[in-house]
Amino acid sequence: MELKLTRPIIFFDLETTGVDTSRDRIVEISLIKIMPDGEQIIKTRRINPTIPIPKEASDVHHITDDDVRDQPTFRQVAKSLKEFMEGCDFGGFNSNRFDLPVLVEEFMRAGVEVDFRNRRYIDVQNIFHKKEERTLIAAYRFYCNKELGDAAHAAEADTLATYEVLKAQLDRYPDLENDVEFLSKFSSRGETADFAGRIGYNDKGEEIFTFGKYKGQSVEKVFATEPSYYDWMMNGDFPQYTKKIITEIRLRAKKF
Repeated sequence: MELKLTRPIIFFDLETTGVDTSRDRIVEISLIKIMPDGEQIIKTRRINPTIPIPKEASDVHHITDDDVRDQPTFRQVAKSLKEFMEGCDFGGFNSNRFDLPVLVEEFMRAGVEVDFRNRRYIDVQNIFHKKEERTLIAAYRFYCNKELGDAAHAAEADTLATYEVLKAQLDRYPDLENDVEFLSKFSSRGETADFAGRIGYNDKGEEIFTFGKYKGQSVEKVFATEPSYYDWMMNGDFPQYTKKIITEIRLRAKKF
């Protein structure tokens, strides 16, 4: 079943220097923009992360320092990527928890402002886990009757497989609506204010902490009674986007 679209959606996959969404960098990015008329525009390129690629990461995606030495940095391609992503929704495999936070951090590190708030995000892994509980390799085998084989962990192969899996999921499950808004909500694991999931919402729509000693408490109220907690977070090892969100909350509170 083909995906019904009212605006373009980009399926993407990243290969990185590691799994720390705050610190690690992109070494390869693959994007497939699906237009409402079904046209597919594929862009894949390697990125010089400007830091060494650990052997453990290279063992997974087979990209080494030599492979990216002469490639552009993310800062050099950030503006063109922003233009390519303009007005698009997003889809991926485990993208809500990993690829998206890494991508947001890279844009912030490059000083390029991208509004990710008014987008919809389909995480195909979350749909898969709600339905079958498997990995991408198994999902591709299960839904598409194909093997990723040696192509697994190559950004473009993983991205194409993810898009195919979503279309096969729509064929398999009658209760999955062929609608990006529905799929975005279905594949989410709870709405958060930041992509790292440190700031969530309560049933009143107020931002709350999802971790630590103030878990479940209002961010605004905690900062009002203990301003040092804001300073601790700003000086701590939190993603830049999380710091941006808590700063907005703090500044908003000071206006009243």
